[in-house]
Formats: sequence, structure tokens, C-alpha cells
Amino acid sequence: MELDAVIQRYQHELATTVFREPHPEDASRWHHQRIGERTWRVAQPVTLTPYAAVQPCSARCRFCSENLREKGDTGTHASLLRPGTNYFNQLQTALAALRGLPLSYSLSGLEMTDHRDWFLRLLDCLSSHAAVSPVESRVLYSNGAGLTALGEDAELAAAIRSFAFDWVELSRHHPDTVTNQQIMRFRSHEGVMITDHFRECVAQLGALTEVKLVCLVQQGGVDSLAALQRYLDWARSLGVRHVILREMSQLDQRYRANGTQRYISASRVSVAGLLQAFLEAHPPAQGTRLRQATHGYYFSNLVIESDGLTVTFESSNYQRLHEKHDSGQIFKLVFHANGNLCADWNPERHVLIHAVNGDITHAQ
Repeated sequence: MELDAVIQRYQHELATTVFREPHPEDASRWHHQRIGERTWRVAQPVTLTPYAAVQPCSARCRFCSENLREKGDTGTHASLLRPGTNYFNQLQTALAALRGLPLSYSLSGLEMTDHRDWFLRLLDCLSSHAAVSPVESRVLYSNGAGLTALGEDAELAAAIRSFAFDWVELSRHHPDTVTNQQIMRFRSHEGVMITDHFRECVAQLGALTEVKLVCLVQQGGVDSLAALQRYLDWARSLGVRHVILREMSQLDQRYRANGTQRYISASRVSVAGLLQAFLEAHPPAQGTRLRQATHGYYFSNLVIESDGLTVTFESSNYQRLHEKHDSGQIFKLVFHANGNLCADWNPERHVLIHAVNGDITHAQ
């Protein structure tokens, strides 16, 4: 079952429908920006991700897209590059080329909070750009491992407050410690793997900014209406007021059949099926509000309100993502650890600015 089909079925109940991908002829939704050697047509809105981490992730989630590999790709994968000592100078050069372009910060793709000092320096660098160029929103995606010390680290807390995140999305895929650990596989020294410690992290972070819980629905995790309702009840107990339920992305044929690709294929749960079951159990006639449907360039979602909780059901398609990235227009900006600014998640594809004075290292 496709999410778009469920959205269409309930279209008459929807308060708002948003199309984040601009119409090709809508001049108001395209920005022309000179980047590097040419002028590019940039979709609005567009997000920038500084995609780098100085150490391996604190978790090894079984579904992690960082472990997908494309057929025929012989280069070093972006997730295995490590920023060198010149990284922040390179980032400032890239940001200078983007000055005047309205964008949003999407701090995602790797667990950048794992290294406290590097994360603080990143926030400072991005804040300097935001002081001279329009930044419309700022969102952090995190597993929480680097945020568990917020209650004792006044400098880190102050930096997060000052950066003025619109919200932080914390990944947690099951309320039970053991079940979640089977999915996320935190390294043994990470206290956040324990649900009670995660609860403390949510409370501490929630005092600084809005926290949204993100759950990738999957077999063995949230995989039924009953499991979903337990998860939502748990979210309420944490004081969270917004939950995002994501389906594992639909992959195209460009990916190798490695362990991660096989896990995603075998473990996928339809978010559309969960949404349909939820609306049948909690129909609009009994108070569930269908607030907004969003159609992005490679994703769709439906936002509902039920019993004091906002819930987003979302699906995405990597084939659509690749088609847009290959279009010759910019739908996404990624600054990679090798110093390349790209319109793609691959550090050597759709390069807008090539690194200068690079000194990257490779993960061992």
C-alpha cells in the first residue's frame, strides 16, 4: 500500500496540502545562485547538510543507509571520510559561495554529536553564516548519544539553546531497551542505549528546544497497530508531543545486495498500512485531525493529531531522489568531509565546488 494512496483516500478530511517540490514554471520557487564556475537553478526550499563526523557512529543501526553501497562505485563512501584540520576553513569557503541563497540547516546523515568539541565548532561556524545570509530553519537529527551529558555540560546546553534549533529529531525505534538495542546496536559504553537514560536525555533536551521522536517502523520493532499504540503511549510518558513514523526508504536497482540492503528489504513495514489501520481505529469522526499532507521531491507524509499527540507518517523513494539529483538542478546541498560541496550524497558526484587545500583522512 502506498502512502500517497491513503492520503488521496482521506483528501476530503485534510486541512492543508503542501508541495515542497516547486513547479518547473513557478519562478518564485526557484533561486538562481552562482556557485563555483556557473549559475545554478536551486529549488526552494533547499537544505544544507554538513555531512561529516570525526569518529565512527556511536550506534550501528541495522537499517543504516550509510552502509548501502552503489554498484560500480569504487571510491571511498562518504560515511568513511574523516574531516581534516582544514575542514572548517573549507566549510566557510562553501558557505561564502552560498551567501544570499535562502536555505535551511539539516544536521543529519552521521552522528555529529558524538564528538562534543567538533559539534560545538560546527554550530559556531554555521551560526556565523546565518548572521549574514538567510537561514530559514535549523534541525538536528540524532540518536542522543552525544546529548546525554546536557544536564552536566552547561557549555553544550548553552550552545544548543543559542543555535536556536527549530527542533531536534531523536531516533528511537522501540520503548524496550533490549528490543531497541537489537535494532540500533549502540556501542557498549553508550549509556543512551538504556531507556531510562534516554528518558533523561529527552527531558534535558526538551528544556532547550522541541524534541520529536523518530521511529523507523520495521519487523521486530513497531510493526503493528498494537505496537504503534504502545509507542505513542510511551512518547506521551516522555513528555514528547510529536512522533515521526518513517518507512524504510524504497531503494532502486543501483544498490548492491549487501547485508543492509537485504535487511531493509526483509524488514520493511508499510507506513501506509499502519496509517490506514490507525485511522480505522481512530477515525476523523471520533476526533482525529488530518492536519497536513506534504509532497516533497522524494518523500510524502501525512501529519495527524490524535489525543494530544502530533504524528507524522512518512515514506520516501531513493529512485525519485536520484532522478532529481541527476536533473541538472539543485534539490539538496551536501558539504562532504573531503571538502567538496555537492548536490548529492555522493562526495564525487554533482560537485559544485571542489575542495582546495584538502587534508582529509579515511576511516580505518
